Amino acid sequence: MKKIRRSARIADMTQHLLERPNVLIPLTFFAERYSSAKSSISEDLQIIKEVFELEGLGELRTLPGAAGGVKYIPKISLEKCKEWVTEMLEGLSDPTRLLPGGYLYMSDYLNQPQYVNRLGKIFSSLFTDKEIDYVMTVETKGIPLAFATAQYLNVPVIIVRRDNRVTEGSVVSINYISGSSKRIQTMSLSRRGLKEHSKVLIIDDFMKAGGTIRGMMDLLQEFKADVVGTCVLVESESEEQRLVDNVISLIQLNEVDIRDKKILIQLGNLFQMMEGVHS
Repeated sequence: MKKIRRSARIADMTQHLLERPNVLIPLTFFAERYSSAKSSISEDLQIIKEVFELEGLGELRTLPGAAGGVKYIPKISLEKCKEWVTEMLEGLSDPTRLLPGGYLYMSDYLNQPQYVNRLGKIFSSLFTDKEIDYVMTVETKGIPLAFATAQYLNVPVIIVRRDNRVTEGSVVSINYISGSSKRIQTMSLSRRGLKEHSKVLIIDDFMKAGGTIRGMMDLLQEFKADVVGTCVLVESESEEQRLVDNVISLIQLNEVDIRDKKILIQLGNLFQMMEGVHS
């Protein structure tokens, strides 16, 4: 790239960093790209860092040394996180969203990149320092959330299938009990899809008793993988015994009255934990 004005250089650097979250970029890359001295690049990065922190976009980490560089870490403030989720709460509180079995219709939110990207940034910001290797979900509604989260973490997505596919090659399959229907079901994962001893973040859209998440955890044991965390968009209160613990939720569905079309919904346990940390 030919030498450009400083304002244009900073704009291009910002765009480059935003498109490559959690990727270490050597300072020499920017110096050569703009035909500028490293000292000038460092000054530009300091300006970008201050703007990112001021606007709550995340942080810019600089690693010194020959193998060092700069890395953009997406993060979100508690206030912005609460603002985004509260906006969704207002829409999800509509009684017409009630479905049989006490579920909520959420597909319109999960099909909109605007909302999915926000949720992915929230989930990813909780695990930026955990050295995640993969984000896992089960087909199908959790897939958009998993990809959005993985994009910010810059890691691959693993999709657990409910049936075997020839294109997956050799697979590992387990039986699990669905928390809602109590039926024995099967989930599978390609042997080539996950390296042993990996660190995995599980993402799903909805949890009631936690049968599906428990199944994914059991499946990961077959790969000797470590479950670093589990996040769901909506957690529903259930009279049944929970099959999993320590699941982070953004929204909590407390009560559903199908007959009278009433929904009692509130912010999830994430906000209780975050407020406890900041208090």
